[in-house]
Amino acid sequence: MNGTSKWRILTLDVRPTGYANAVLYRCRSPHVKDVQEVQVIQSLRSHFKALGLGVCFWILTLTASTVAAQEWPSRSVKLIVPFATGGSADVFGRIIAQRLQDALGQGFVVENRPGAGAIIGTDAVAKSAPDGYTLLVMSNTHTVNESLIANKPFQLLRDFVPIAPINFSDLVLVTRPNLGANSLQDLLRMARSKPGGLTYASSGPGTPYHMAGELLNHLAGVRILHVPYKGSAQARTDVLGGQVDMMFDAIPTMVEQVKGSKVKAMATSGKSRSSIMPDTPTLDEGGVSGYEATIWLGVMAPKGTPAAIVNRLNAEIRKITGNADIRRAWSQQGSTAMSMSVEEFNKYVVDDIAKWAQIVKVSGAKVD
Repeated sequence: MNGTSKWRILTLDVRPTGYANAVLYRCRSPHVKDVQEVQVIQSLRSHFKALGLGVCFWILTLTASTVAAQEWPSRSVKLIVPFATGGSADVFGRIIAQRLQDALGQGFVVENRPGAGAIIGTDAVAKSAPDGYTLLVMSNTHTVNESLIANKPFQLLRDFVPIAPINFSDLVLVTRPNLGANSLQDLLRMARSKPGGLTYASSGPGTPYHMAGELLNHLAGVRILHVPYKGSAQARTDVLGGQVDMMFDAIPTMVEQVKGSKVKAMATSGKSRSSIMPDTPTLDEGGVSGYEATIWLGVMAPKGTPAAIVNRLNAEIRKITGNADIRRAWSQQGSTAMSMSVEEFNKYVVDDIAKWAQIVKVSGAKVD
């Protein structure tokens, strides 16, 4: 409720009950067709007016929030993707949008607002009304940016409320075919023999591809130079063309290039081997103990979005990611569906921020 002017007390009566002095308030909301009656037990008659009005408005606030959530959505909902079209956030964000639209009977419209390392689109959501009609499709680029970019106009946990995760995808480390490395250990020996002499491409500072390389540098004790691009396509082109030595990339994107011998796969980045590249070892198996880096996606809303709406969205998204057909299709693409409560997802985000803050600190990674 945005002020008491929206509410009108119709009656204020004291009626005897078996408990003490009970005050019956009959209040009307512009969102409620029927008069709402609330019986409030009040033991101190001398204070019933002051206490009663406060309790009435408190109850009406709860009622308004509940009714708003029940009515939501009454119009189209916008999902802002702060990344370019065609990327994983865009692709999976559109799947979630379509499924939500089917389930809730209102349009869920994806709007791409890329730029400045996801800052532009994310800031637009942070500045939106917290009414459930503007949502953010986010990734772990956001958790990295919390420590990588100090002067952002927003802070993730201050200005947003986590709703639900969508999925995660492992990456694959590939090299140009004529580099001379036939395994991860070959590559690491080469990197240790000439610190700073090898390069890896990424789609830009702070992206999961960039930070996967920094994590490799940290855990393997090597120094491979980062070459940032303004998107994955050009980074990929230059690795294929031999201008850059290697890169981390999405497995579904690179699997055909590996099969065609246009690049060599050194290792994948997950805890276990990829179902679509089962013959490629993980970095942990290849000798980089404890290595794990993925791309994960989720949905957030502006801080202050009613909890009832957040919980309803969480429930609907979990239905989508729990769907057997969805899980099977995503698995065939190298992605694993995720399902968490709002509280679990909040902890996941907090832990991921802490993980990458440490890597940013020890690597000296920065945005130029």
